[in-house]
Amino acid sequence: MKEVIIYTDGACSGNPGPGGWGAVLLYGKHRKELSGAVPSTTNQRMELTAAIEALKALKEACRVKLYSDSAYLVNAFNQGWLKRWEENGWQTVKKEPVENKDLWQELLKQAARHQVEWLKVAGHRDNEGNNRADALARAALAKLQAREKDKPGG
Repeated sequence: MKEVIIYTDGACSGNPGPGGWGAVLLYGKHRKELSGAVPSTTNQRMELTAAIEALKALKEACRVKLYSDSAYLVNAFNQGWLKRWEENGWQTVKKEPVENKDLWQELLKQAARHQVEWLKVAGHRDNEGNNRADALARAALAKLQAREKDKPGG
């Protein structure tokens, strides 16, 4: 299996508000950068979307080290939250519906194709991969905001 390193990040202007996501995929000497934005979302949704899109971009099953500064994302896998949510019919321990269920389900589907190690990094520090993913997310968000501003009535 190929070994791929992925850095992901999400950004939001307001929460909810317009948001962007970014991902950096590294395999040997190869590097691929992905990003996107949506007009109305939350930061958590952008964090999840970045991981989904990065895993979707892999053309075959891989061993993946996925780095994120989102404790929400990393802890859901590493602390068994997802397993408990599924077992409880997608309800939290407080019997409330799990937020972002649609994205969690898609992320589980994408992650199942690979061997993923979920790793937490400190955000906005000296981690080059995380900083680049953040820059991609913010650039996608800025591009979206510029397009929205240029629309009639924007």
